[in-house]
Amino acid sequence: MSGISTHVLDIAAGRPAAGMRVRLERVGSAGAEEEIAAATTDAGGRISSFGPEVTEPGTYRLIFDTGGYLARQRANSASGTASAPFFPEVRVTFAVTDGREHYHVPLLVSPFGYSTYRGS
Repeated sequence: MSGISTHVLDIAAGRPAAGMRVRLERVGSAGAEEEIAAATTDAGGRISSFGPEVTEPGTYRLIFDTGGYLARQRANSASGTASAPFFPEVRVTFAVTDGREHYHVPLLVSPFGYSTYRGS
């Protein structure tokens, strides 16, 4: 099992955000990023195996392609009235202090807002 996972819910549609691209980066001391993994959320909006099994302590960032996902939702909307996304991507930067712990970072998204927290 990976040390980092995520779950994305589309709160405007009331369902999991299936098919959203997400990248995982490690942020270096000088602010440089190193991509560790990239994946797409499954039908349940989850990426349960993302990155290494043991995560080295440090600063990490999940980058969610909210703009691409929400644009596809708008294009597939039966009424064509879904809103264009305001946030083209969401970047969540977090600190790993104990590499033996599991870090679950959920994202709740809508065309005009988002929320995140440390899950379990």
